[in-house]
Amino acid sequence: MLETMIGSAAKLSPGLTAALASYRHAIFIEKLGWQLPVVDGQELDQFDRPDTVYVVGSIEGGAVCACARLLPTTQPYLLGEVFPSLMGGAPVPCAPDIWEISRFSSYILGEDPSSLELAHRNTRALLAEVVRFAHANGVRRLITVSPLGVERLLKRLRVHAHRAAPPQLIDGKPVFACWIEIDEITLAALDIEPDVALERELAACYA
Repeated sequence: MLETMIGSAAKLSPGLTAALASYRHAIFIEKLGWQLPVVDGQELDQFDRPDTVYVVGSIEGGAVCACARLLPTTQPYLLGEVFPSLMGGAPVPCAPDIWEISRFSSYILGEDPSSLELAHRNTRALLAEVVRFAHANGVRRLITVSPLGVERLLKRLRVHAHRAAPPQLIDGKPVFACWIEIDEITLAALDIEPDVALERELAACYA
């Protein structure tokens, strides 16, 4: 069963921070082949700041098996700084109720192909935690830079997601900016019922 924690980088323990960066290296650089900054086998970039919010998933034994990074669009973020052209000429988002989600993965390292079903369940659970956090903190929309496969995934999950503009080729692969609306459709798709007590708890984790 996926266990998750949410907190800003300043609140994560040094051990968890290192484990998260190593997991990201294994996923995004070794497995997916992305060209990203590497420091001592850890994947970190200029958007990993003390105020950056992370959702970290772990399995029994504490090994990191899922992650997501959340950035307010009122501060520097990936799409706004690196991929503004993906907005198709529209202004890049910049509002307190719009955040970016990046470095999203629920792949379990070292597992055999039969674990894919578990990874799919973990994907839904991870996204649900992201949406809960967003909803609790007054976030109305999420924006993400994604490969087309993410669009198919979001459709299967039945969340309210749609393209900000047509896809573009980046490093030879089609990539697009995707909106995820934090609304009744998305909450219902992920079986999230607004809970005032839970919202306060999640907001306190971030504060």
